[in-house]
Amino acid sequence: MADMHQKHTYTDFAHRLADAAAAEALAGFRAAIHVDNKGKKDAASDDTRRYDPVTEADRGAERVMRELIETTYPDHGIVGEEYGKLRQDADHVWVLDPIDGTRSFIAGIPLWGTLIGLMENGRPALGMMAQPYIGERFYGDGKSARYRGPRGDGALKTRKCADLSDAILFTTTPALFDHDERPAYDAVEREVRLARYGTDCYGYCMLAAGQADLVIEAGLEAYDIVALVPIVEGAGGVVTTWTGAPADEGGRIVASGDPALHEAVLRELAICRA
Repeated sequence: MADMHQKHTYTDFAHRLADAAAAEALAGFRAAIHVDNKGKKDAASDDTRRYDPVTEADRGAERVMRELIETTYPDHGIVGEEYGKLRQDADHVWVLDPIDGTRSFIAGIPLWGTLIGLMENGRPALGMMAQPYIGERFYGDGKSARYRGPRGDGALKTRKCADLSDAILFTTTPALFDHDERPAYDAVEREVRLARYGTDCYGYCMLAAGQADLVIEAGLEAYDIVALVPIVEGAGGVVTTWTGAPADEGGRIVASGDPALHEAVLRELAICRA
């Protein structure tokens, strides 16, 4: 009972963090705002991720969340995209991406969100994706997941889809994949019913909501995925690396709504990369 009460407490706190971040993020959305590039400056590089935009909205949203965590849980750790790591070896570590989907953010497209994850003893235990412009929140604890937004409140549940030919696939962009990864991704995309790009964190939440079946990405950091794992798993889905390992450190990631589909996709990716 104490553990359940604590989970409710942390969920309530995640909502407080999302509220604080929302004010900072919305102030910069569809507004004149300076954009910096954190990525590689070498124009000759073949790294398609060398453009890595960041805005003051990203920084401001993370700052207010970190301040709230430090005030409320001073013994907890923090890992954030913009301001790095603090007490990373703590039993409880908050993993923050203040604006996941900054490219969409600076283009005025509302396919971005604030990611708030909580690691307990090294495993993702709680996650939330908050989209303040639309007013949606998706959150879960690995055992259940819920939605709050314009359509009301309710449980999230993935849908059955064991066959790739019936699947809807999301990825942020095929440019995520390097020359070794791209053929494997393309082979899977050729088999699905429908593929859509530009989804960032929203793809995982639509999978948890039963609107899609598969997300395949690469080059992710921990702050890109930790918050999404408890949401997808809580809705009945599976999230791993391409080799089936835990996803919480990022890298090459596969999320599936149906465990049978997940196994099929892992086999496909392994064959293509053999």
